Amino acid sequence: MPEQVARLDPQSREQALEGMAAEELDVLVIGGGVTGAGAALDAVTRGLRVGLVEARDYAAGTSSRSSKLIHGGLRYLEQLNFALVREALHERSLILNRLAPHLARPVPFIYPLQHRIWERPYVGSGILLYDSMGGRHGVPGHRHLTKRQALRAFPSLRKDALVGAVQYYDGQVDDARHTMMIARTAARYGALCATSARVVGFLREGDRVVGAEVEDLETGRTHQVRAKTTINAAGVWTDEIQEMVGGRGQFNVRASKGVHILVPRDRIHASTGIISRTEKSVLFIIPWDTHWIIGTTDTDWHLDLAHPAASRSDIEYLLDHANRLLATPLTHDDITGVYAGLRPLLAGESEATSQLSREHAVVSPVAGLVMVAGGKYTTYRVMAKDAVDVVAHALPWKVPKSCTDSVPIVGADGFHAAWNQRQARADRAGIHVAWVEHLLRRYGTLTDELLELIGENRDLGEPIEGAPEYLRVEAYYAALAEGALHLDDVLTRRTRISIETFDRGQSSARHVAELVAPVLGWDSKRVDEEVEHYLARVEAELQSQKEPDDQTADAARLGAPEVRGLGSRRAS
Repeated sequence: MPEQVARLDPQSREQALEGMAAEELDVLVIGGGVTGAGAALDAVTRGLRVGLVEARDYAAGTSSRSSKLIHGGLRYLEQLNFALVREALHERSLILNRLAPHLARPVPFIYPLQHRIWERPYVGSGILLYDSMGGRHGVPGHRHLTKRQALRAFPSLRKDALVGAVQYYDGQVDDARHTMMIARTAARYGALCATSARVVGFLREGDRVVGAEVEDLETGRTHQVRAKTTINAAGVWTDEIQEMVGGRGQFNVRASKGVHILVPRDRIHASTGIISRTEKSVLFIIPWDTHWIIGTTDTDWHLDLAHPAASRSDIEYLLDHANRLLATPLTHDDITGVYAGLRPLLAGESEATSQLSREHAVVSPVAGLVMVAGGKYTTYRVMAKDAVDVVAHALPWKVPKSCTDSVPIVGADGFHAAWNQRQARADRAGIHVAWVEHLLRRYGTLTDELLELIGENRDLGEPIEGAPEYLRVEAYYAALAEGALHLDDVLTRRTRISIETFDRGQSSARHVAELVAPVLGWDSKRVDEEVEHYLARVEAELQSQKEPDDQTADAARLGAPEVRGLGSRRAS
């Protein structure tokens, strides 16, 4: 049995906030997205005393709303940004092979060719360079396909949409679970981690930042958290955090909206994903377990940062471009889920957001405060390392170098052996091996913890009502060990029920709320409130997706109240 790792439960969260307030930290990290979680892990594994605070949930923003790809970025290769592509492909290899083999896996794509003479050598040479820069570690190499071979791999492709194709591989990951498990890994090594903990101001000594004032949104209490250095890893909120210390920073962040839709797997017959150009961005049709993810848009966004809204025009843009490739057109009725995310791009490099650099920057605008922004999901570890390097340089003692390139995410140790033994695990647990495979791909060797819970309560081994692709134990474990504090956390980020079911999880909401209630200490009134908030959120999102543009969609989405702060509002 693997060693039990630290749990992110309500008790550890309260202890983390109390611990941050009780003793000065070496590093306080603001932001529980992938970069902030990565920075907390990097700092704590260098021997520093670390706190991590997040105003909402782990990965609640950009880090749960990506294309779910771990990739170098073919379009950056075309822009001749070789350094970024090489760095990203190196990180792709680390994630697939060493850091998170239980969460990430290779995924195939075909690039359809539409011109007979020049396009195959042009595209082929680019993908050959892409493969060579990545060293082909963790993914198969590319291959050229005839038109017939391409249609065999993707039977739903229109015959007039290509004259041939090139197939290549990239990596795929459940971004929200990956981010949460990075935070859990940081907690395993001693980092103090708390969600629903919002920074409302900074502590100052002269011109130096010496910590932050943190409001516990579950209780309404405020904590004074002192730290030798604070890292602002708030993504699209970087500028807002910067304004708290006064003035502008050395860069500012520009938000670009990316929208994705999900359709059931049986709507498109193919054994591979597809990538194609559009006039504004890149279109992906990506296999995602029992669904396809179709994305993405790339448009400027100046409205609500917490809940970016997808409009009807966004959805029709994706359907239109997908249907240019598909023999059987998709309609709005085929869509099970829609999500919109904001890319934090460094502003000032170009007017068009699709042309802004995905490279990152680390600066220290005032003493005691380090800001990291930009970048892409795949290179989170490098961004985190660079930010902590700046922190280490400012501390008055020698800090060890980063070691996160050799620190597996929790659940990764022993994963390949556990996968080989999956039938034996299924036999011992008395469940079908397909369920063990499902759990191993989401929890790795932590699967044993869930199987033990099923052994203690056989009801937890049953599927969730309204979402038969998930077991009840997964919702229960989300509250017990994965930091979920609200119903939305479970249905949207610990699982993907909110985008993988046609009713957006409405029929599962009460069932899941009652499953987690004993862990989170909810009474029947609190269960009702959580369900009411979740259903209101779903209705607001569905309404926003009927609106014609960003302004009206944003107004519709803001019709749902924010669930964070529910506890403190009740206490007052």
